[in-house]
Amino acid sequence: MNAYQNPILPGFYPDPSICRAGEDYYLVNSSFEFFPGVPLWHSRDLVHWERQGSVLTRKSQLDLVGAMTSVGIFAPTIREHGGRFYMITTNVLKFPTGRPNFIVHTDDINGPWSDPVWIDHMGIDPSLFWDDDGQAYYVGTGDDPESHSQGIVCFGIDPETGEIRTEKRVLWTGSGGRCPEGPHLYKIHGTYYLMIAEGGTEYGHMVTIARSDCLWGPYESCPHNPILTHRNADQSPLQGVGHADLVDTPDGRWFLVVHGVRPSRAQLHHIGRETLLAPVEWVDGWPVVNGGRPLELTMGEGEPARGDMNFAEDFSGETLDPRWTFLRNPVPEHYRLGGGLTLISGSGTLDDYGETTFLGVRQQQMELTFETELMVEGPGEAGLSVFHTNEHHYDLCVSRQEGGLGVSLRRRAVDLCAQSQPVVFPGEQLVLRVIARRGEYVFLAGPDAASLTPIGTGSTQLLSTEAMRGTFTGCFAALFAQHGATARFGRFSVTEDPEQRQLNTTLPAFAYPV
Repeated sequence: MNAYQNPILPGFYPDPSICRAGEDYYLVNSSFEFFPGVPLWHSRDLVHWERQGSVLTRKSQLDLVGAMTSVGIFAPTIREHGGRFYMITTNVLKFPTGRPNFIVHTDDINGPWSDPVWIDHMGIDPSLFWDDDGQAYYVGTGDDPESHSQGIVCFGIDPETGEIRTEKRVLWTGSGGRCPEGPHLYKIHGTYYLMIAEGGTEYGHMVTIARSDCLWGPYESCPHNPILTHRNADQSPLQGVGHADLVDTPDGRWFLVVHGVRPSRAQLHHIGRETLLAPVEWVDGWPVVNGGRPLELTMGEGEPARGDMNFAEDFSGETLDPRWTFLRNPVPEHYRLGGGLTLISGSGTLDDYGETTFLGVRQQQMELTFETELMVEGPGEAGLSVFHTNEHHYDLCVSRQEGGLGVSLRRRAVDLCAQSQPVVFPGEQLVLRVIARRGEYVFLAGPDAASLTPIGTGSTQLLSTEAMRGTFTGCFAALFAQHGATARFGRFSVTEDPEQRQLNTTLPAFAYPV
């Protein structure tokens, strides 16, 4: 494989799962409270990925009404068996029902996917495995009756109906790290391998593995566990590496997809957990990841191919680009295409868990520029937000004022909220721009792109996961309307500064001044 750049999927694309069908690779990620659910990707080389849309595109598949921060879809797994694709995952909103885990399937990877079949099992991070006799098995987290702690549970299942066909057994409780989760079971050359995540999805995250000659165990822990972790690689620009899935190539090579974060500075990250790729070799029956070395931003020899983060949208089509995302289930009549994009306020706002009118794209690099133009009618406000959670977001707010349109910057961090006095511009249309840098966001507005006035700045620190009560997501650039406003957006763009891109790939995160 030629040199490539990690992450292969930058921005908020965590908990990757991968499968191969012939020469085609398919990958999915967690989506939590965002809709549609479970981003779906296709590749022929494991490096260049094309977004195929999402797996869960209907409310009948994914009900997110009232979903709080980082609640919703956890850790999906995608598998192909007999020409049919299966995706299994957890909707954490369903925990009170006792049946949060479900399976959907399709015979056409482009969809549509079936409605869910629900499984009578608690726990998270479910995976599917087919043995040589065709029997399918569920593998996920569960309680270990002996240790009274979390372990990895397995049982036979009918993937078409969700019916449980065997008793539930604990296969392994891990190598000793906390939070054994994210299991994937494989059968390779007649041996069963159980790969899991341990340590929690923070800076102590790690990938561990065990093997057995029998599906039900006992499982032998790899003597070199963890097979991948950056918990002691404190100078690496990639941290929190864990939650992996294995895949082989048609010519017999092996690779691992895994997530990690790129801190903006020491112990602070804000654009989310991202999908990484690593080579795997087998030594004495055990996988060795990247020769036992930490993963790097540039992998392999030579000049890596670089993905293009630039994106421009004029909303002239009949459908939206698949990278656009809603916050919880959208109210369709609040979003209209035709001569631009019209957003109509719902009952919710950026600060709550209601029917928020929100349309966002993931922030995929630390240094980017987001820009849009809009007109606002009625009371209330609309604009451009850098949004991580309902308690942590910075908003360029546009409202009608005497003499024109007023623009203010609101910065929300938990129960602290500061909003600047509006700067009023004459006319009916404004351009909004957000310049994202490693340590701050710069907010500007004006009547056109050549005549912008600074409105304020906001530190990336207050939008970082470490400054929050706990989140598994990342920052979005989002168009919004609330408190009764109707807004028409004429365009939206994301552009990347090549010089800043070079800085972002060479500067160790923990060497950044704090």
